[in-house]
Amino acid sequence: MTETLASVSADDVRDVINITSAEVPDAKVLKMIKRAEVTLELETNREIDSSNCTDAEKEFITVLAAVYAICYLTGGSAVGLSFSVGDQNVNVLSKAPPLEVLQAELERMLNRMRGPSLKRV
Repeated sequence: MTETLASVSADDVRDVINITSAEVPDAKVLKMIKRAEVTLELETNREIDSSNCTDAEKEFITVLAAVYAICYLTGGSAVGLSFSVGDQNVNVLSKAPPLEVLQAELERMLNRMRGPSLKRV
């Protein structure tokens, strides 16, 4: 069975946190997508292309880039899977899901993509 491949767009990322291109322009979101793609590659030790990826990879990259966008909008920072949020009272994020929910979803997806881990005795 062949899996159809997906592509991550700037609009996909903005849709997660209900913002527009006026708040975070395409050029900025595309950089966030690339950073999320590289993070997923490092975490899974696989080659990933956000413009030609599985649905699971697309979802992870999209959500991680959305977290990066939240950090950007609040004046916080993000490196890999480590985030710090600035002013959470930013009006544009009033419809965004809580950061904790997005982080939990990222961890869940990443654990599934990594597969069962081998335990050392």
